[in-house]
Amino acid sequence: MSIVGAFDVHRRQLTFEYLDTATGELRRGRVVPADREHLRQWLARFAGHGEVEFALEGCTGWRYVVEELCRAGIRPHLAEPADTAALRGKKRHAKTDKTDCRHLRVHLMAGDLPESWVPPEHVLEARAVVRLYKDLLDERGAWHQRIAATLFHQGVPAIGTMAKPEGRAAVAEVELSPAGRQAAEAGLRQIDRLTGELDPLRRQLDMLSRRQPGCAALRATQFGIGAVTSVAIWAELGDVRRFASSDNVVRHTGLDITVYSSDTKRSAGHLSPARTRAAALGAV
Repeated sequence: MSIVGAFDVHRRQLTFEYLDTATGELRRGRVVPADREHLRQWLARFAGHGEVEFALEGCTGWRYVVEELCRAGIRPHLAEPADTAALRGKKRHAKTDKTDCRHLRVHLMAGDLPESWVPPEHVLEARAVVRLYKDLLDERGAWHQRIAATLFHQGVPAIGTMAKPEGRAAVAEVELSPAGRQAAEAGLRQIDRLTGELDPLRRQLDMLSRRQPGCAALRATQFGIGAVTSVAIWAELGDVRRFASSDNVVRHTGLDITVYSSDTKRSAGHLSPARTRAAALGAV
């Protein structure tokens, strides 16, 4: 590497440090503001410098930085945050943006930087759609809970799901105070709004799950996995060939809830029965 460096990514600035291995020159500074346009202009300085590599942690904001590095012909290294932090050992000095950059650069040069997989653009786009769907679904669920809490607070008997016409009709007929009625009706309007956003997203995910071979295989072979879940598994797991075993797949997805058991006598590396389900996923 002729130039090796690192970024510490923040919303307002990108702190950088890079070393020219040919001259021994070390430079530090910031790219302000932290946006795609200013980063692209800053990276132009490395045109014609031969092999250039930069590391950054896989935290919020990494996507545009990696994309701009690739666009400038620079090789990105996406560090796994937890494993990278573990390399620090016991804390001895104050943690700053500059020390974070130095930590990444030093381990990149040493060749022991724990790296994360960088998904291709179509996988990143699928992830974004799935996460948008989940955010909207969670918000709709929250409105269902708010309406149910309002009805309970005013002594209304339990009503079935308000996602169905009979449930909504029941809400219209129950006895509520004026403010309670206002709250329930406002909640129902928000549910309708969110349903209007969710329906086309679900159709989009359904079409993707039918076209993508991995998603189609999940739907065909795993009972209970449908359009949204298949895309979520495929997009979050990515290329499963990077996993050495199905146990690693289970840990990556967080399906094994017993890994951090408080029982100190349990054998290292033991997994719950969830790994039998993940074994099939790891083969897709």
